[in-house]
Amino acid sequence: MSTLVECVPNFSEGRNKAVVDAIVDAMKIPGVSLLDREMDSDHNRCVITIVGDREAITEAAIRGVGKASELIDLTKHQGAHPRMGAADVIPFIPIEGVTIEDCVAIARTVGEEIWKRFQIPVYLYESAATHPDRQNLENIRRGQFEGLREDIKVNPARKPDFGNAELHPTAGATVVGARKALIAYNVFLNTKDVEIAKKIAKAVRYSSGGLRYVKGAGFEVRGLAQVSMNLTDFEQTPIARVFEFVTREAERYGVQPLSSEIVGLIPKKALEQAAEWFLQVENFDSSMILENRLAAVTSGKMAVGGLRAGVEPFIEQLAAPTATPGGGSAAAAVAAMAAALGSMVAAMSRTKKAYLQYEPQLSAALARLAQLREELKAGIDEDAESYNQVMAAYKLAKTSSDGEAAIETAMKGATSVPMETAQKAREVADIIESLKTITSTNMASDLTVASAMASAAIVGALANVEINLGLLKDARFAEEIRSRVGRLQR
Repeated sequence: MSTLVECVPNFSEGRNKAVVDAIVDAMKIPGVSLLDREMDSDHNRCVITIVGDREAITEAAIRGVGKASELIDLTKHQGAHPRMGAADVIPFIPIEGVTIEDCVAIARTVGEEIWKRFQIPVYLYESAATHPDRQNLENIRRGQFEGLREDIKVNPARKPDFGNAELHPTAGATVVGARKALIAYNVFLNTKDVEIAKKIAKAVRYSSGGLRYVKGAGFEVRGLAQVSMNLTDFEQTPIARVFEFVTREAERYGVQPLSSEIVGLIPKKALEQAAEWFLQVENFDSSMILENRLAAVTSGKMAVGGLRAGVEPFIEQLAAPTATPGGGSAAAAVAAMAAALGSMVAAMSRTKKAYLQYEPQLSAALARLAQLREELKAGIDEDAESYNQVMAAYKLAKTSSDGEAAIETAMKGATSVPMETAQKAREVADIIESLKTITSTNMASDLTVASAMASAAIVGALANVEINLGLLKDARFAEEIRSRVGRLQR
């Protein structure tokens, strides 16, 4: 199965093109593609986006850190953006055929290798964090290079995850982690007063009472005040909502947004959300976009001559005399279809006058069902892959003493995947139930079908959980899963 991982390293150099070119060249190895590079002279920082299979991208990231440590001297570095390392932060993002847990493993491998090869201490953050207070990058980077250089020597809480309690003399320390796709989004204000930008940033960021999944700070960039933000989950907090929040806060100080910028790349879905938000298109769906429809047709996901061809390949795969895809994948697919039916009913009801009073509830249901639908679709492949991992572990056990541990790890994965499917299906079922009294009665039959499918998905997924539980040796893990099953059934 092919794997695709994105890596978005941030280096503390945004003015010297030759240095950035050298770093990019160091990361150009077989199996890795360069998607984007951004240089910002005010922040004195560059953001590189690469993508590749898990093995190649691991080595590419390590080489990029090594080259940065040769060419960037933090003792001479000045810039608006906080930094603690020549290679400041190295996040890994799952794209295809990998999970966030896989990216955590990559991050830990990269962190260990950075210390071994270059003697640069490494901290792990976000999903890879080993301490709760290190999930947020701001906590790790507090004091920046100059402050951390002294604090790391005397404060046990600042001890790195890899390496000694001492910064590299010129390259500082590097932060490595795993996370979801992040949008680096900045809004320029029509004022030079950076204090206003800082006040708006404080209002918008979650840590000080603002929007969930938003981090923010105020800077002076290109002679203007800038609200600099990271959106860590754009599906939960859309970019359009963030822009409107900043706009409202700016009005309090008699200023307004002048322009905005995206640093690096942005998921297409985020722009689709913004289009729906600002244009207020009735019954908007991503399949209405020409390029999306063409992609679906050309990839075989949709047939010009009918719907059957779109689902037939998966049905035939289920019918084939092979172990995967099996019941777990089918349960995830059925739950995704239930979520899709619920979305259709909510979207069509939302535009009818008789149901306008329920618009907030319907919009919230649509947003959550869309996310669940995507996660459940991903679960189709994840379930099949978890089975493949079990088979691979049993094969390893025939030739290696590590086989038994590998089997246990794989079995835990094969148990956790359908457990997640069951929980997501339960949430779909709950949302479907809530829609019955606030949507058009003409579509009641669609909700009935959706409820039945969600229920079937729960039963099917839990059957896969139960059959794996008996094979686990970790009694504590098995008991935790049984407890979750019990809560779900109640």
